[in-house]
Amino acid sequence: MQSSKGPILTKVSPNIAGRATTRRDPSLTDQAYARLRKEIITCQLPPDSDVSELELADRLGMSKTPVREALARLSMEGLLEIFPRRGYRIRPVTIKDINDLFTVRSVLERTAASLAAQHMTAAELDRLEALASASYTVQEESSIDYFIEANRSFHIAIAEGAQNPRLSALVIAHLEESERFFHLGARRRDINMETNQEHAQIVEVLRSRDPLTASQIMAKHAESTRLGLTTAILNANSSSVTL
Repeated sequence: MQSSKGPILTKVSPNIAGRATTRRDPSLTDQAYARLRKEIITCQLPPDSDVSELELADRLGMSKTPVREALARLSMEGLLEIFPRRGYRIRPVTIKDINDLFTVRSVLERTAASLAAQHMTAAELDRLEALASASYTVQEESSIDYFIEANRSFHIAIAEGAQNPRLSALVIAHLEESERFFHLGARRRDINMETNQEHAQIVEVLRSRDPLTASQIMAKHAESTRLGLTTAILNANSSSVTL
C-alpha cells in the first residue's frame, strides 16, 4: 500500500507546457514600440515634429491600438508628448537637457575611468583600442549608426571594466539617453578626428594604470563632447532645439 504522504502529481495541460517552453514572439505593441523608438532616437522622426496614430499605423501596417500603446510607453520615457484630442509631438531637444545629462555623465564616467584604470585587463584594453578607431561618413546613415554604436560600446567597456555593476548600469542608462543627441550632432558636423584622438588618449591613460589622470581625462572628454554637441546644434539654427 502506497503512503498517503507521497508526492502529489498534477497533470499539466499541453498548452500550458508549450507556453512555458516556447519563447514568446514580440507583440504588435512591442514591435511598434521598438520601431518608433529607433526612429525617434536616430531622428528619422525629427525632434518637435507632430505624429498621428493613424499615419503611423498605416505606415507600420498595423491597427491603431498597438501604435497607441507604443506611443504611451514612449511618452512615459519622455521621448514624446501627448496632446489630448490633438495628437503627439516628438519631444524637442533642449540645451538644458544636454547640459543636465552631461553634468551627471561626467561624474559617473570619471569614477568609472578611475576604477577601470585599476581593473581592466590587457585584453579588454586591446578591445577598447580597436573601438577607439571607429569612424563614419556624415552622408551615410549606416556608417553613422555604426560609429554611434562603437562609441557606445567604448564607454560601456570602460564602465564594465570598473567592476562595479551598479555604476555600469547607471552609465549605460545615461548613454542610452544621450543617443539622440549624438545622432543630431554627428549629422551636423564631422567629429571623427576629435573623437578618435580623445578616445586614443583615454586608452593610453588607462594602460598607464593612473586612476587620477584617467578620471581627469574622462571628465575632459565629457566636457568636450558636451560643448561640441551644443555648438553644432546651435549653429545649425535648428527649430527643434530650444534653450
